Amino acid sequence: MNPKNGLRTLAANTRNIYEQYGPQYDAERVKNLFECNWLLRFEALLPKPASILDAGCGAGEPIAQYFIQNGHELTGVDFATSMIALAKERFPDSKWLVVDMRTLRLARTFDGIIGWHSFFHLTPDEQRATLQHFARHLRPQGALLLTVGPQANEVIGHVSGQQVYHSSLSLREYRDILHRLDMVLVDFVAEDPECDYATVMLAQKTEQKAQ
Repeated sequence: MNPKNGLRTLAANTRNIYEQYGPQYDAERVKNLFECNWLLRFEALLPKPASILDAGCGAGEPIAQYFIQNGHELTGVDFATSMIALAKERFPDSKWLVVDMRTLRLARTFDGIIGWHSFFHLTPDEQRATLQHFARHLRPQGALLLTVGPQANEVIGHVSGQQVYHSSLSLREYRDILHRLDMVLVDFVAEDPECDYATVMLAQKTEQKAQ
């Protein structure tokens, strides 16, 4: 089998992996908020309180939980029903929707959008399209926080021992796409040693055009 075809087959199975193994992954996930420095930087760009869309929210802990406890209005979307069910049980006062970020069409905008350890499961073409969806759902000066990869690539990761697809565009392409969407790159850190070696991208929408 062509290696790229194998990776794309794996990409198409991402939802099934999370439906079946998501609760186990949630139980195993480290929840000590090693992501906190980036969450604080993202939060500093937002009004207080802010409306935040958590794209690929999983079961809501610890990322959505952090923003809920800080008094923000949190909407979580995920394409895995098993994950949304757990999030609803834990945080019944927040809004949780079974929605695929690749077809995001909500009748509202947000002060901030975060896609932590979720956006990088999309193929390169899906990432390009989804960035446009995110831009349309961001208010002027809205912030975007994503985990991606250190370089353009398609690789295999793992969720509870199961293979799962990851991909990334190059930093240059991310910057170019953001520019076309009236957004600026605030920071990009490849394999941040202070964040469990996650590659993190923080961007902000400009004031000139509301999508």
